[in-house]
Amino acid sequence: MFRRLFHPYALLTGEGLELRLRERTTRDRRQGIRENIIYDICLPRAPYAGYVSLRLGESPEIFYLGHIGYRVEEPFRGQGLAARAVRALLPLMVHEGLRSLSITTDTDNLPSRKTCENLGCILESIVPVPRRYRALCMNSPAKCRYVLLVEELSKEGIRRHDFAG
Repeated sequence: MFRRLFHPYALLTGEGLELRLRERTTRDRRQGIRENIIYDICLPRAPYAGYVSLRLGESPEIFYLGHIGYRVEEPFRGQGLAARAVRALLPLMVHEGLRSLSITTDTDNLPSRKTCENLGCILESIVPVPRRYRALCMNSPAKCRYVLLVEELSKEGIRRHDFAG
């Protein structure tokens, strides 16, 4: 708890939302996840609208799970919250020295695919999920693998700021 409250990235803000650090854990190391950082997505009118997570590390599991995960609760969908939350993670991504990362989604998850496109991600490939990783991937038979270039996301944020200001 102490580590969470005083972490320099315990609260991130951007585009009408706040990300509040929920958990920073190393319990998934055997899956090649060096650290998993989870934030609650909070809006002025809602203390919890979903979550966004950043998984640090490289492994076959992350290849199929992706470095970024998100979920937006039903009443808040359709507002671009997932993309806004990922953009709000930018200072943490830069702090961690990330240059690129992957976001994966099920082939039939059109809202998530749209989120990746809105972020400027590049569809790298659609890959079949081997049976040994399916339980980890909620039994998905295939994943769309998108690549997010952190520098491009940073430029996008600067353009948005210049336009808004």
